[in-house]
Order: sequence, then structure tokens, then C-alpha cells
Amino acid sequence: MNTEGTTMTTTSMTTTAHDDAQVAPELAGMDLPDKPDGPGAAMMISAGIGIFVLGLLTVLAEASLGWKEWLLKWEWGQGVGPLAGKTTVAALVYFVSLAILWTIWRKKNVKLQKAFYIGLALGALGALGTYPTFFQSFAP
Repeated sequence: MNTEGTTMTTTSMTTTAHDDAQVAPELAGMDLPDKPDGPGAAMMISAGIGIFVLGLLTVLAEASLGWKEWLLKWEWGQGVGPLAGKTTVAALVYFVSLAILWTIWRKKNVKLQKAFYIGLALGALGALGTYPTFFQSFAP
């Protein structure tokens, strides 16, 4: 612990506690409790992971009959559309990654800007994978 009574860690994603007087002077007088940023960072990165997996599965289903057949099993016979299996798997990956990252970072302050840009980059790549002009270029 440091002199202010907050825990400081040394990993690349973690940072020190907040100083309300520097960030938002109007909040300094309210004496709000400092809460960790880890859960928020976990949400941002997990969302990016989920979107990336959706784009990746869209490309893989277009490129490979084996992947397409495997993803059809995730529709559970409902036949609700071409993204049903892909969205089911992507949602499961999102929740698993969220649980893992939240558990790791739940009591830590992390660099939110870095987490935001990681989530944004993964989300952008995933969104690219869902554009028909892109994923159809991988068709055999």
C-alpha cells in the first residue's frame, strides 16, 4: 500500500488510484469512495472479444463447409437465420471472457484508455468480418 492507503500494482494494464481533485475538481469535495476500474475495463475488452469472434466465425463459415456445419449445430434446430449459431457462440465467448477478466480485475485499477482501444480494435476487426463484401471474398 502507498501513503494514501491505496494498493498499487505493477502489471502493464494496472494503474494507481484516482485523484478527483485533478480529474474533476467539482467532485473532490464530495469525498466519493474510490472504486476500481477493472470491471469496466473487463466489459470493454470482453465486448470487443465477442464482436471479434462473431466476425471471425462469419468468415470461417463462409470459407469452410466444416465450420458452417459445426455452427449449424449451435442453432438447436430453430432455423432462425444465418447468424444464429455464430451469435450463440460469440455470446458464450463474451460471457466467458467477461467472467475471466472481471475475476482478474475486479479489485484493480486498470488503464481504461488502453482497455477502450483494445476493445475498439477488436470490435472494428469483428465488424469488418461481418460485411458481406469481406466475408464473401473467402468463399471457396
